[in-house]
Amino acid sequence: MWPLDKDMVFSDIVITGYEVVDLRFPTSLDGIGVDAMHVGTNGSHPYIRLLTNDSKLSGDGIAFSNGRGAELVCECLRIFADRVVGKTLDQLTANMGKTWRYMVSDSQYRWIGPEKGVTHLGMAGVMNAVWDLWAKAVGVPVWRLVADMTPEQFVQCIDFRYITDVITPDEAVKMLKEVEGTKQDRIKEALENKAVPAYTTSPGWIAFSGDRMKEVLQETIDEGFTVFKFKVGSDLEADKARLKAVRDVIGYDEKYQIMIDANQVWSVPEAIDWMKQLAEYKPVFIEEPTSPDDILGHATIRKALKPYGVGVATGEQAQNRVTFKQLLQAEAIDVCQIDAVRLGSVNECMAVMLMAKKFGVPCVPHNGAMGLTELTSHLSNIDYISVSGKKSMLEAAESYRENLLYPSVIKDAHYVSPTAPGYSTGYAPGAVDKYKYPDGSFWTSEVGEKLKRAPKGGEGLI
Repeated sequence: MWPLDKDMVFSDIVITGYEVVDLRFPTSLDGIGVDAMHVGTNGSHPYIRLLTNDSKLSGDGIAFSNGRGAELVCECLRIFADRVVGKTLDQLTANMGKTWRYMVSDSQYRWIGPEKGVTHLGMAGVMNAVWDLWAKAVGVPVWRLVADMTPEQFVQCIDFRYITDVITPDEAVKMLKEVEGTKQDRIKEALENKAVPAYTTSPGWIAFSGDRMKEVLQETIDEGFTVFKFKVGSDLEADKARLKAVRDVIGYDEKYQIMIDANQVWSVPEAIDWMKQLAEYKPVFIEEPTSPDDILGHATIRKALKPYGVGVATGEQAQNRVTFKQLLQAEAIDVCQIDAVRLGSVNECMAVMLMAKKFGVPCVPHNGAMGLTELTSHLSNIDYISVSGKKSMLEAAESYRENLLYPSVIKDAHYVSPTAPGYSTGYAPGAVDKYKYPDGSFWTSEVGEKLKRAPKGGEGLI
């Protein structure tokens, strides 16, 4: 089925063990990742490497967290990695939909979720590593592995349990065949690095001062960006001042667009009232205006803001394909923000892409941090090439990228399509030793020890 090296047989490739590392990068030092809900965040990569009987072939995968809690995800990585040890690559990839069902079928760990929360993050990290291993064995990046699938092979990667009231396997195959005839044109665009337009959050972190914000905004304009996202939600008057300053720089014509992100901080009435006062700054959408679990709340906010020309986006903490199914059924979102590690790896992202296409809602994967942009550049290519046939956007934010082995690259405000075999996961020499938590060289330094003792949030409430 797959274009293998002449001497390679998937049934001969056996997963023999794994390594798990708690990696944490001190993004809190420069305010990267800070928003109205999350303070002092340190971008963390619970990292797994699946080892095989071929010393030159391994599968690398990550989950993600904001710092504390990464140790719990690491433990879940070990738990779910045990389920693939001893399996051949042929066993795991012959029917990826069944493999995904197998991975979520430990009945006792399933009870903790099911298919959400810390166990789902752990499972996703392991499955990310399986996809990485598969693509490396074939010798292509993950996006190309999926792009070269037939509609039937694509659909076979998905567990349709819980979503057949919205889309069935037969319906999915039919939808994919509708765009199959022009797929080669879109693959060509991907190879020419024109498939995935980028927008940036780099000037928009809530911790940035007015001068710092304007400085970074101008830098990103000079780099060719025309779409920007800004964090809001801590203080209404401060939000107005920041957005006015942004519009003073970029103006109000259609050349430049802005989006804003509240990171769940508001109740439904607060979101509506607050956004009515920010609507004059012409945001395209408000992201995460309220609890990510409040499907009907998002629908209420969307309905209230529609007359103001402001859409609603969410998904970075939507727990699984079922949550997305309900967001789409309830007409609660204008933008579907799949997350490469919150959802159960590529498989579950593929399921949500199909549902979003059926409802006519664009998929704009969540990013905002190193490691995620590398994965989602694959996902955006997959959606454009194989599913939607329509370009959307993909967030870009720079931080600590020099530590990555395959850092994403933006050229002419478009993502450069990954070319290295695998899922663009891995670290530059020395990065693991430096940022391994808690005993890497950074975390045992004076600055690192101070960050370990930083406030944890909620101080002053009791």
